[in-house]
Amino acid sequence: METPEYDYLDSDAKSLQEDISNELVYGVGKDPLTATHSDWLTALSTTVRARLIERWMETHRRYYRDDVKRLYYFSMEFLIGRTLTNSLLNLGIKGACEKALRSMGLELEQLRELEHDAALGNGGLGRLAACILDSLATLDLPGTGYGIRYEYGMFRQEIRDGEQAELPENWLDRGNPWEFPRAEVAYSVRFGGHVVVGAHHEGAASFHWLGGEEVLAQAYDTPVPGFGTSTVNNLRLWSAKATRGFDLQCFNQGNYIKAVEGKTLSENLSKVLYPADNTVENQKLRLKQQYFFVSASLQDILRRFLKQHDDVTKLPEKVGIQLNDTHPAIAIPELMRILLDQHKIPWQPAWEITTGIFSYTNHTLLPEALETWPAELLGQLLPRHLQLIYEINRRFLLQVGNRFPGDTDILRRLSIIGEAGGKHVRMAHLAIVGSHKVNGVSALHSRLLQEHTFRDFETMLPGRIVNVTNGITPRRWLNQANPRLADLIDEGIGPGWMRRLDRLAELKDLADDPGFAARFAKVKRANKADFAAKMQALHGFEMDPDSLFDAQIKRIHEYKRQLMNLMRVVALYNRLRENPGADMVPRSVLFAGKAAPGYYLAKQIIRLTHDIAGVINNDAGINGRLRVFFIPDYNVSTAADIIPAAELSQQISTAGMEASGTGNMKLALNGALTMGTLDGANIEIRDQVGADNIFTFGLEAHQVQALRQRGYRPRDYYEGDAELRGVIDEIRGGYFSVEEPDRYKPLIDSLLNDDHFMVMADFRAFMQADARADLTYRDQQAWNRRAILNTAMMGFFSSDRTVRDYAEKIWNLEPIHWD
Repeated sequence: METPEYDYLDSDAKSLQEDISNELVYGVGKDPLTATHSDWLTALSTTVRARLIERWMETHRRYYRDDVKRLYYFSMEFLIGRTLTNSLLNLGIKGACEKALRSMGLELEQLRELEHDAALGNGGLGRLAACILDSLATLDLPGTGYGIRYEYGMFRQEIRDGEQAELPENWLDRGNPWEFPRAEVAYSVRFGGHVVVGAHHEGAASFHWLGGEEVLAQAYDTPVPGFGTSTVNNLRLWSAKATRGFDLQCFNQGNYIKAVEGKTLSENLSKVLYPADNTVENQKLRLKQQYFFVSASLQDILRRFLKQHDDVTKLPEKVGIQLNDTHPAIAIPELMRILLDQHKIPWQPAWEITTGIFSYTNHTLLPEALETWPAELLGQLLPRHLQLIYEINRRFLLQVGNRFPGDTDILRRLSIIGEAGGKHVRMAHLAIVGSHKVNGVSALHSRLLQEHTFRDFETMLPGRIVNVTNGITPRRWLNQANPRLADLIDEGIGPGWMRRLDRLAELKDLADDPGFAARFAKVKRANKADFAAKMQALHGFEMDPDSLFDAQIKRIHEYKRQLMNLMRVVALYNRLRENPGADMVPRSVLFAGKAAPGYYLAKQIIRLTHDIAGVINNDAGINGRLRVFFIPDYNVSTAADIIPAAELSQQISTAGMEASGTGNMKLALNGALTMGTLDGANIEIRDQVGADNIFTFGLEAHQVQALRQRGYRPRDYYEGDAELRGVIDEIRGGYFSVEEPDRYKPLIDSLLNDDHFMVMADFRAFMQADARADLTYRDQQAWNRRAILNTAMMGFFSSDRTVRDYAEKIWNLEPIHWD
């Protein structure tokens, strides 16, 4: 791409060298003789950031000039990872920057490793949001992300004696050179208080929300560059500030803690990534965080809209808001409050504006995981919003009653207000009723939403639930994470595929080319060697790069079935113990992921992983042919280390429980073969890559449901499968925890007596799939061909396709043009 005329800063190596040196001295305030690598990283980052500024400003000038419709992506999480390399690649100046740094005796890779991951999320929800932003910019679509600038994000995971320990993740301890504080952009957000009913001049009642406490939301902006384009969009995050910073009277009286108490309590709102809702105080903080960011964001959106327009009824023509899960769903009654109480719009047109603006992405099929709030708590913190929710519900249930007269049960099922266990607000129901479109994130997930989870809504509001299958950005997950493979693809099919990932299909013709296949295998082997060396340096792990790298890397949760994977590992270990000469492919089984701090069973699974690894990795009798590794502190950067090296991708959730998954897409894109159940996007991966190039197994979603209805008896599988029984007895009997033999008895007893996620039912099919993978891996030519075909057929899973689907099906959003 040619340098645009509004890029006033040159980006050749000499100019970059001069600007980095100047920034170090005049921006960081350090002499090159005493500067640390951290100082050089700051100077480099701000130098690169400067090259985004003119494009950023020009992008937004065009948005205003052309009066475009804008999409605002509301998410409690944005797991953007590191920014430096992504910006260099998107700007097309990585090579020049490396040359500039070398001329000063520095290496880009060394500085890049010092950059903190932006710890603004804890899993797939936040990573999807980051991919969406990348694709919005790359496709020249007017979009802005809104969220919270958490000072401490997802915890840093350490492993102590095999157990997870959570430490604060202070990702801002050295500042954030990529963001711009906007002290002038601050909005007041109210909590508590009371509602006063007055009279409207036309005779209708008016409502005034008064009293309570107020917190300021201050904006911090981060530019989000597209790839191969001049478009630079914005991520705006809110930080909580006190309306009164310091009580001088208390200080003068010697009450120093009281003097800053108000400031501390206010600023706690954006201190930590939202907590578990297992205590009333945590629930209160979490709800306050949700309202804090949507209130500030809506105020900001309306300010921007009213700069150019006088008629708020035209909002849906210029504004679209995507709710990423139910966390921001309180935005629906908040916009109604603004339209009704501040702009005096009558109810029906206000509701039409609201539903015309909002759309909602659902991320879970588990009814117990759908967010609810006690009505009492919501009424205490947001009294006007609870009134509005009741009124929204009343009007909706009138429609339901007219459609289904006399059917009181469907009224109960569809009500936004649940009654069981005390009155509570069902946020998913609010999001569905208050949005013009609702989407699932894989074909299976969306079908199950329509047929099961939200079947009554599909009947009442046909066509509202649609599918938009998730995707991933190839810029981050191939070009940046796996430069060797990216270069090889360039050699094979030429450039341009990073903006049109469907072009990877051209690699199909090279899958049988011996020369290309050999280079593809060489790339994977080099990635494995690099990863093994890094793990040796960081953790002392001894990985054999010639073994099969078999990876399950994701949040630790029972439904993701890391426990079943561990049972497979124990079964393989037992086979080697019984027959040390068994013909088995050498394996390095890789685990990574964090357990929620309060999730006891997930933490037990992490500990069991380490106990099993401790026994297997120290058994000289198996001669290193099976080894188990748990990579601590899993985050975006760690994923980018593991994924290019992985060869077998474990995607083994209970069918019907994983909405989509995106780790499966990243691994397959980088040439790993999937071993998985027919769950989430695994089905669509199978359809794209071909059934011969994936190892599927296990019960399907309808079979899981049927087995539950018949009466699932996990103990039957234990009694009928000798190998499974041996694995269970060893874990339960303390073979891997000699010092505490009963350590895993509760974990195993839950399998034998309940096994909600059907580990026992799928174990034998899992072992059979594993045997197929073992057999295939022996023929390296056949394995390599399948790996190439996996990479070749992943074009559908680009987040660019995902965003185009949103733009066409839901947002009605058009790109800007730079010609």
